[in-house]
Amino acid sequence: MTKKQENIRLVLRNIENMLTSMNYGSITLVVHDDQIVQIEKNEKIRLNK
Repeated sequence: MTKKQENIRLVLRNIENMLTSMNYGSITLVVHDDQIVQIEKNEKIRLNK
């Protein structure tokens, strides 16, 4: 398995963990030179009135 494939597997595991812990929000991947270098999680919390 290449380093790029290992990186993709790690990214997918992280995204899966993020998705299971949030109800509303977004996940952004930052790519630099054909590599995912950063994962950003922006979670929204809905307040009931």
